[in-house]
Amino acid sequence: MNDLDFHLHTGDRIGLVAPNGSGKTTLFHILMGLIKPLSGTVEVFGEERREERDFLEVRRRVGLLFQDADDQLFSPTVLEDVAFGPMNLGKSRDDAVSAAVRTLEFLGLGGFEDRVTHKLSGGEKRLVALATVLSMKPEVLLLDEPSSGLDADTKERLIDILNNLDLTILIISHEFEFISKTTQHIYTMQDGKIRVDQEVHVHTHDHAHLLGKVPHKH
Repeated sequence: MNDLDFHLHTGDRIGLVAPNGSGKTTLFHILMGLIKPLSGTVEVFGEERREERDFLEVRRRVGLLFQDADDQLFSPTVLEDVAFGPMNLGKSRDDAVSAAVRTLEFLGLGGFEDRVTHKLSGGEKRLVALATVLSMKPEVLLLDEPSSGLDADTKERLIDILNNLDLTILIISHEFEFISKTTQHIYTMQDGKIRVDQEVHVHTHDHAHLLGKVPHKH
């Protein structure tokens, strides 16, 4: 990324579309303090964040869904995975379990508590990974390719779930139909910079690029 300037405000629902290697996932990791930028500043919740300790509050208030669900799921059972986050935030085991059960029910995964995590289908893993994030009651969601590998029914289910969340959301996705149904604005990245949706036009034949409103050929 180079001279990137990006602002996310309370209540925003923004989709980010760009080619592989353009820095989308890197942006998420910088916002969470998992990667340090070589230059510039990172300001989250009105405060500049520099050191590891500065990002502890960020990780309590922002939920990051990784691109690969297996990077997020590490416990033997679904309940243990989903309860881990609330326990890590200081909740008692009983309260964490209650939060996990409520979250699973909200996502239509009631009865999954004792399922073995690594034996779940790809779509089930994606939803359980989302449950691990939502169980911590974040204010902001950063979702990295949340619809990747989902079948049509599960994808529609996820769209409905996201549209019923009263959260600030930033979504990375290559699927324009999905992102157009779940966000208010779609941005892209080029040369390390974010282009706002006034400059981006999403076509029905599934791609986006600069100057899309100008007549052109393919």
